[in-house]
Amino acid sequence: MYGERLAIERVIREEYGQVLSAVMAGVRDLQLAEDAVMDAVTAALETWPRQGVPERPGAWILQVARRKALDRVRRQQTRVRKKDLLEAEASLSASVDAPDAREPEVVADEQLRMMFLVCHPAISRESQVCLVLRTLGGLSTAAIARAFLKPVPTVAARLTRAKVKMTEARIPFVLPPRDELPARLDAVLAAIYLVFNEGYAASSGERLLREDLCVEALRLARLLVQLLPDDPEARGRWRVAEALGLLALMTLHHARRAGREHEGRLIPLEDQDRSVWDADALDEGIRLTRLALSMREPGPYQIQAAIAALHAEAPTAAHTDWSQIAALYGALRQFADSPVVRLNEAAAHGMAYGPDVGLAMLDRITNLEGYYLLPAARADLLRRARRYDEAREAYVEALALVENEREAAYLRERLDALPANT
Repeated sequence: MYGERLAIERVIREEYGQVLSAVMAGVRDLQLAEDAVMDAVTAALETWPRQGVPERPGAWILQVARRKALDRVRRQQTRVRKKDLLEAEASLSASVDAPDAREPEVVADEQLRMMFLVCHPAISRESQVCLVLRTLGGLSTAAIARAFLKPVPTVAARLTRAKVKMTEARIPFVLPPRDELPARLDAVLAAIYLVFNEGYAASSGERLLREDLCVEALRLARLLVQLLPDDPEARGRWRVAEALGLLALMTLHHARRAGREHEGRLIPLEDQDRSVWDADALDEGIRLTRLALSMREPGPYQIQAAIAALHAEAPTAAHTDWSQIAALYGALRQFADSPVVRLNEAAAHGMAYGPDVGLAMLDRITNLEGYYLLPAARADLLRRARRYDEAREAYVEALALVENEREAAYLRERLDALPANT
């Protein structure tokens, strides 16, 4: 039974979004598609312990989910118009009966198409991103809430309203016309980046990294860049430079993944062994950053990529150009001013110009209650300023808020290493 559960967890973790995308292609109701996928997961829990894990678990879940969706559509004749019922039934019947039914891994761009579909202008921007993260990225409602720094009930309600609106507005489950896609690109980019962030620094649990999410976000970003037009006149409208900037940013971060942990311990950037970083990926990320910046259409992802490139190019932590990084965070605020950006800017100023400068900037930040990185950043700057008693209090505050066990262990290690005030 343990092996079967692991197989099901793997499918949900790695293929949920692709399975859901394939089922959604045949129905007109997002909630119905989600319910059908969960019906298939329940069926797997009942069947696999008796019959064994199928050779292609993802394909098995997909086929059963399509059948479950078809059953639900046939039972809901009173809820939907006859025309919709017939269209959905025909589409699902064809996919269920096809001997060469597509598997999630074969339909490589299905999720990307569905991202553009879900990012409909009838739904608010934040709700669009939440929907993409939940339905296609496979993130839990709690993880999405942490990404947006919102209470879980608020995000849950937003997801429910967005699904209802999609159904009531009769938003067609077809890829929008090409001339409507650029307006949806920003939401797609934001969703891809948030999926990567959850993989690069898991918001809860025992693991620091969820490499499957990082790899999936990189795959989608690469595919997106390949699909964007080469025509220079179309680049601005499609924000090609920003798509390249996002790919560069994630590539640079992912290149450093091997240095972030050692024997189960989180290693901060300044202490990482740079020899284990992926040199080829760093070179690619720097090249992509320069290419994006050369288009002279600046945006937040390009600026963040430029910051990551400065870290990558520094031969040691001591050689990091913190003054340039601090300036870039100031530029980033012109495009994406948020409390989190201001927190990072304060930390960079603290490294460039002294901890007291950074602490003064941190004191001016509001709307970050409950976000553990604010007291964690304050603790680090207080430690550097040798204000150890105050640092101790800040570390304790951060520990009360952090949910990732690796990050909590790191904070405890820092706390325990603090000397007494002299």
